[in-house]
Amino acid sequence: MAIIKFTDDHEWIRVEGDIGVVGITDFAQEELGDLVFIELPAVGKHFAKGEEAAVIESVKAAAELKAPVSGTVTEVNSSVTDEPGKVNADPAGAGWFFKLRIADANELAGLLDEAAYGALVKK
Repeated sequence: MAIIKFTDDHEWIRVEGDIGVVGITDFAQEELGDLVFIELPAVGKHFAKGEEAAVIESVKAAAELKAPVSGTVTEVNSSVTDEPGKVNADPAGAGWFFKLRIADANELAGLLDEAAYGALVKK
């Protein structure tokens, strides 16, 4: 069973073994509005937790997606660079950004669970 964790910057990570699938939350895509451009990291790139990993631009603003945990990119979802609207339509599914091999699973403990993230966005 996959575990899903959230950051207070509105990223999510779905943990599947030692791989994390990363994207932005539904709340984040609603706040940004219609996405028009996404720049993904290169496969093989290593990120420290909290480091800028992707660039997101919408009709309203530009934002960055930060790595929720340290790791090395193993795969990117190039379909979102071709069709950024996939993120608006399905941010937790087809709109994922990249997968990374998690370097330190202990970093997951510092992330929010679904209940804590839900409380954060209700503020």
